[in-house]
Amino acid sequence: MKTFEEKWTAWLDGQLTGRELSEFEASLPDKAAAETEKADARKLGALLKRELSARPLTNEEFFSHQLGERIMRESGEPSREREVETSTWWTIRRLLWTGAASLAVFLVFTIFVMRDKNPAEESQYLTQILNARVDPVVSPNATISMFEAKQDRATILWTEGLQSLPADYAAK
Repeated sequence: MKTFEEKWTAWLDGQLTGRELSEFEASLPDKAAAETEKADARKLGALLKRELSARPLTNEEFFSHQLGERIMRESGEPSREREVETSTWWTIRRLLWTGAASLAVFLVFTIFVMRDKNPAEESQYLTQILNARVDPVVSPNATISMFEAKQDRATILWTEGLQSLPADYAAK
Protein backbone atom coordinates (compact mmCIF):
# COMPACT_ATOMS: atom_id res chain seq x y z
CA MET A 1 0.00 0.00 0.00
CA LYS A 2 1.31 3.41 -0.93
CA THR A 3 1.75 6.16 1.61
CA PHE A 4 -0.02 9.49 1.23
CA GLU A 5 3.21 11.13 0.02
CA GLU A 6 3.68 8.50 -2.68
CA LYS A 7 0.07 8.92 -3.82
CA TRP A 8 0.44 12.72 -3.74
CA THR A 9 3.57 12.59 -5.90
CA ALA A 10 1.93 10.15 -8.34
CA TRP A 11 -1.15 12.42 -8.50
CA LEU A 12 1.03 15.49 -9.20
CA ASP A 13 2.81 13.58 -11.98
CA GLY A 14 -0.52 12.40 -13.44
CA GLN A 15 0.23 8.72 -12.82
CA LEU A 16 -2.91 7.86 -10.82
CA THR A 17 -5.77 6.39 -12.81
CA GLY A 18 -9.15 4.78 -12.31
CA ARG A 19 -10.28 3.77 -8.85
CA GLU A 20 -7.01 4.82 -7.19
CA LEU A 21 -7.40 8.36 -8.61
CA SER A 22 -10.99 8.71 -7.44
CA GLU A 23 -10.18 7.38 -3.94
CA PHE A 24 -7.21 9.75 -3.59
CA GLU A 25 -9.15 12.80 -4.75
CA ALA A 26 -11.96 11.90 -2.32
CA SER A 27 -9.46 11.79 0.55
CA LEU A 28 -8.25 15.35 -0.13
CA PRO A 29 -9.64 17.86 2.41
CA ASP A 30 -9.65 20.77 -0.09
CA LYS A 31 -9.60 19.62 -3.70
CA ALA A 32 -9.54 23.15 -5.15
CA ALA A 33 -6.40 24.06 -3.18
CA ALA A 34 -4.81 20.74 -4.18
CA GLU A 35 -5.56 21.41 -7.88
CA THR A 36 -3.98 24.88 -7.56
CA GLU A 37 -0.90 23.33 -5.97
CA LYS A 38 -0.76 20.72 -8.74
CA ALA A 39 -0.83 23.44 -11.40
CA ASP A 40 1.89 25.39 -9.58
CA ALA A 41 4.05 22.26 -9.32
CA ARG A 42 3.70 21.64 -13.07
CA LYS A 43 4.64 25.26 -13.84
CA LEU A 44 7.68 24.95 -11.58
CA GLY A 45 8.70 21.68 -13.23
CA ALA A 46 8.43 23.23 -16.70
CA LEU A 47 10.48 26.25 -15.58
CA LEU A 48 13.19 24.07 -14.10
CA LYS A 49 13.38 21.88 -17.21
CA ARG A 50 13.63 24.94 -19.42
CA GLU A 51 16.17 26.87 -17.33
CA LEU A 52 18.33 24.10 -15.88
CA SER A 53 18.69 21.88 -18.89
CA ALA A 54 22.17 21.20 -20.27
CA ARG A 55 23.22 23.37 -23.16
CA PRO A 56 23.31 21.37 -26.37
CA LEU A 57 26.80 21.10 -27.80
CA THR A 58 27.56 22.10 -31.36
CA ASN A 59 29.35 19.59 -33.59
CA GLU A 60 32.70 21.29 -33.03
CA GLU A 61 32.33 21.36 -29.24
CA PHE A 62 31.13 17.76 -29.16
CA PHE A 63 34.04 16.59 -31.32
CA SER A 64 36.56 18.55 -29.23
CA HIS A 65 35.10 17.12 -26.02
CA GLN A 66 35.25 13.55 -27.34
CA LEU A 67 38.78 14.04 -28.65
CA GLY A 68 39.97 15.52 -25.33
CA GLU A 69 38.44 12.63 -23.36
CA ARG A 70 40.06 10.07 -25.66
CA ILE A 71 43.48 11.72 -25.34
CA MET A 72 43.14 11.74 -21.54
CA ARG A 73 42.16 8.05 -21.45
CA GLU A 74 45.02 6.99 -23.74
CA SER A 75 47.65 9.05 -21.90
CA GLY A 76 46.59 7.58 -18.56
CA GLU A 77 45.71 10.93 -16.99
CA PRO A 78 42.49 11.05 -14.96
CA SER A 79 39.54 12.91 -16.39
CA ARG A 80 39.02 16.46 -15.18
CA GLU A 81 35.51 15.64 -13.98
CA ARG A 82 36.71 12.65 -11.96
CA GLU A 83 39.75 14.37 -10.51
CA VAL A 84 39.37 14.96 -6.78
CA GLU A 85 41.21 17.84 -5.23
CA THR A 86 43.04 16.67 -2.12
CA SER A 87 44.61 19.98 -1.23
CA THR A 88 42.89 22.12 1.34
CA TRP A 89 43.42 25.72 2.30
CA TRP A 90 44.75 24.75 5.75
CA THR A 91 47.97 23.04 4.79
CA ILE A 92 50.61 22.32 7.44
CA ARG A 93 52.74 25.26 6.32
CA ARG A 94 49.80 27.69 6.57
CA LEU A 95 48.84 26.32 9.98
CA LEU A 96 52.40 26.85 11.24
CA TRP A 97 52.56 30.41 9.89
CA THR A 98 49.14 31.23 11.31
CA GLY A 99 50.10 29.84 14.72
CA ALA A 100 53.39 31.74 14.78
CA ALA A 101 51.70 34.98 13.74
CA SER A 102 48.99 34.54 16.39
CA LEU A 103 51.60 33.91 19.07
CA ALA A 104 53.55 37.01 18.00
CA VAL A 105 50.43 39.20 18.13
CA PHE A 106 49.57 37.79 21.57
CA LEU A 107 53.08 38.54 22.89
CA VAL A 108 53.03 42.10 21.54
CA PHE A 109 49.66 42.85 23.14
CA THR A 110 50.73 41.21 26.41
CA ILE A 111 53.86 43.34 26.59
CA PHE A 112 51.91 46.56 25.96
CA VAL A 113 49.25 45.70 28.56
CA MET A 114 51.67 44.51 31.23
CA ARG A 115 54.04 47.46 30.69
CA ASP A 116 51.68 49.81 32.53
CA LYS A 117 51.35 47.58 35.63
CA ASN A 118 53.86 47.65 38.47
CA PRO A 119 53.74 44.25 40.20
CA ALA A 120 54.93 45.71 43.52
CA GLU A 121 51.86 47.95 43.87
CA GLU A 122 49.06 46.83 46.12
CA SER A 123 45.73 46.26 44.42
CA GLN A 124 42.93 48.70 45.27
CA TYR A 125 40.71 45.72 46.03
CA LEU A 126 43.06 44.21 48.63
CA THR A 127 41.69 44.12 52.16
CA GLN A 128 43.04 42.91 55.43
CA ILE A 129 41.26 40.57 57.80
CA LEU A 130 41.45 42.16 61.25
CA ASN A 131 39.86 39.52 63.45
CA ALA A 132 37.23 36.84 63.50
CA ARG A 133 35.49 35.68 66.62
CA VAL A 134 32.46 33.48 67.13
CA ASP A 135 30.46 33.25 70.33
CA PRO A 136 29.48 29.55 70.61
CA VAL A 137 26.59 30.42 72.91
CA VAL A 138 24.88 32.70 70.38
CA SER A 139 25.28 30.38 67.41
CA PRO A 140 27.67 27.43 67.17
CA ASN A 141 27.85 27.51 63.32
CA ALA A 142 28.32 31.28 62.95
CA THR A 143 31.30 33.02 61.38
CA ILE A 144 32.17 36.67 61.82
CA SER A 145 34.82 38.35 59.66
CA MET A 146 35.93 41.97 59.58
CA PHE A 147 37.68 43.48 56.57
CA GLU A 148 39.38 46.84 56.34
CA ALA A 149 39.95 48.69 53.06
CA LYS A 150 42.91 51.03 53.60
CA GLN A 151 42.29 53.55 50.81
CA ASP A 152 38.58 53.99 51.56
CA ARG A 153 39.01 53.91 55.36
CA ALA A 154 36.11 51.50 55.61
CA THR A 155 35.59 48.44 57.74
CA ILE A 156 33.28 45.70 56.55
CA LEU A 157 31.68 43.23 58.94
CA TRP A 158 30.76 39.92 57.28
CA THR A 159 28.51 37.62 59.24
CA GLU A 160 27.20 34.20 58.27
CA GLY A 161 24.91 31.96 60.26
CA LEU A 162 24.25 34.42 63.11
CA GLN A 163 20.86 34.50 64.69
CA SER A 164 21.60 37.78 66.45
CA LEU A 165 24.61 40.13 66.55
CA PRO A 166 26.50 40.15 69.89
CA ALA A 167 26.40 43.39 71.91
CA ASP A 168 30.18 43.97 71.74
CA TYR A 169 29.93 44.42 67.94
CA ALA A 170 27.61 47.41 68.21
CA ALA A 171 28.50 50.30 65.94
CA LYS A 172 30.22 53.22 67.69
